[in-house]
Amino acid sequence: MKSHIKPSIILTALLVATQGVAAETRGAGSTFVSPVMAKWTDAYKAGTGNVVSYQAVGSGIGLGLIMKEAVDFGASDMPLARKELDRLGLMQFPIVIGGVVPVVNIEGIKPGQIRFTGQVLADIYLGKLKFWNDPALSAINPDVRLPNTAITVVHRIDGSGTTFNWSNYLSKVSPQWKASMGEGTSVEWPLGLGGRGNDGVASLVSLVPGAIGYLEYTCALQRLDRISFGIVQNSAGNYVVPDAASFQAAATNADWKAEKDFHLVLTNAPGEDAYPITATTFVLMPKAPKSPERSAAAIDFMRWLLENGRSQAETLNYVPLPPALIDQIERYWRESAGVAPTISASTKVKH
Repeated sequence: MKSHIKPSIILTALLVATQGVAAETRGAGSTFVSPVMAKWTDAYKAGTGNVVSYQAVGSGIGLGLIMKEAVDFGASDMPLARKELDRLGLMQFPIVIGGVVPVVNIEGIKPGQIRFTGQVLADIYLGKLKFWNDPALSAINPDVRLPNTAITVVHRIDGSGTTFNWSNYLSKVSPQWKASMGEGTSVEWPLGLGGRGNDGVASLVSLVPGAIGYLEYTCALQRLDRISFGIVQNSAGNYVVPDAASFQAAATNADWKAEKDFHLVLTNAPGEDAYPITATTFVLMPKAPKSPERSAAAIDFMRWLLENGRSQAETLNYVPLPPALIDQIERYWRESAGVAPTISASTKVKH
């Protein structure tokens, strides 16, 4: 049977579909920020009518996509140095602060019950500690009955900002780790099972008795029916429970003004109550984008989440940025990319 659909109708449908795609601001990268990003995009759409999609594919892939301008913004938990930003033609700014926590699958261990020092974590991931009742673990957990169960290390296999903050912290507390493994979104793991994304790590830890991994804190909280998180000794010698207050304590002394392009890592920060594996998510965007309209829409979303997304962040145990830092970011946008200061997030952006 012949079709009687007119070419003009088909063309009109294609134009409408194309316009719908163009109106969607696209981001990709960090899985660390994924829980709150989902809340932000929903609230932003409800408040402005604008659509933002975000793919939690890992910081490494997010960087690759923004370099190609395949997305409108990338998100990474590893800041790039100014030299690298200049080479790539990118600007970089923080959007939220959270934490990375060790998670375990040990029968009878409750959330927050098991303690770790940085050196013990490094030795576990180097393969030096092989059983949960090793004397090094028993010494810092005198009130916990640790089993004679083999330790199975779980790590990320994708390029990950969560891995960067984990390995950066281990490099600061273990000379052997720094010399042999170093830091980065990917490292040459000496042993263990690899999972893709926070979900992949969480799944492996929950399936393997005796496993240990590392997750963004909110992701860990969502899986407490199957795994537990541990507490880590900070630079002041205190064992600190991960939560928004201890992440905020780590961020208290951060001197963002002294750092070009906000290149600051918060791991092992000073402070009696500071959580030692506190991390920041950064957004990466081109300084001279191919589509200024799409870039302006992405900035509009960033402005909205910085100014109006506090409740979503706090509900999920992230730390929103303070007003003074938001003002600094606004100035940075104008200096780096000539972003107009009057874009309104309350008005629907049309591409």
